[in-house]
Amino acid sequence: MALCDLVHDPENVYQAIEVGILDNLKTLLLHHDSTVRQKTTQILHIMAMHNLGRQGLIQYEVISTLTELLDDPVDICRKNTHQIFEMMAKLPEGAAGILDAGLVPSLVFKLKTESDGIQELILDTLSNCLRVDASDALATGAVTILKEKLTHSSVAIRSKAACVLLEIGTHPEGKSVVCEEVIPVLVSLLEDTDPEVQASAAGALMFATVKPQGRFSALGAEAIPPLLKMVAEETSKARLNAIKTLTMLAELPEGRKTLLDHTDTFQQCLSDPREAVKRAAKIAISVIKWKPF
Repeated sequence: MALCDLVHDPENVYQAIEVGILDNLKTLLLHHDSTVRQKTTQILHIMAMHNLGRQGLIQYEVISTLTELLDDPVDICRKNTHQIFEMMAKLPEGAAGILDAGLVPSLVFKLKTESDGIQELILDTLSNCLRVDASDALATGAVTILKEKLTHSSVAIRSKAACVLLEIGTHPEGKSVVCEEVIPVLVSLLEDTDPEVQASAAGALMFATVKPQGRFSALGAEAIPPLLKMVAEETSKARLNAIKTLTMLAELPEGRKTLLDHTDTFQQCLSDPREAVKRAAKIAISVIKWKPF
């Protein structure tokens, strides 16, 4: 408990690592007394809030020992453990450490059993890890589990699940799976009550529609009306993603034909203060107005 107070100070974190405290903490993570495990995970979580602490946890290979606590009977021990993973995954080498420890399949399966608060932490961790590599998640059938989370009652879980699918969709092998399984649900989320969920869903769709299969699927799921609505809303966080997705759909003759009646909506975006939005709108207009020779 004294250590918990001390490690809030980065100078003490530096000293603690120098005197080799992380080896002792690794041993205590497996202690039979739950209070000892709770306080140990709490110390490591506080240390992981500092960049110095995260580097120390990587150096002393604490991640692989923490995997032992994924099935801990005490909720707070598991929560602290997932908070550490979430903090570690923010560093590229931390995300790589989680991947190297083979943790991704376990994290995916824990989405089925953990409380909402822990699920949020897991989704944040996965989001950062899958940016690096999505193969373990795909092999585990993560898309099917994430698809279920897209209709969760919690706004945070819906939004974070869409973010993880967005990361999966950035990988070539992930795009195909998202196209096959998730596009209709993502389209329904474009009209979610929460702007964060809408933005995440539009982002995931943007990557999924890079493939022709994704474009046909999105068109079949009637994605154009809700996407146009997003483009028309000047304050929409999802405006840029929506414009880019519609540009993809305009590559299909049927999509182009529908969007030809809505070029005014894109013209309005040319006065958007964000340069990226203006540039995307110009590209969209040129694709929609393109005529074969």
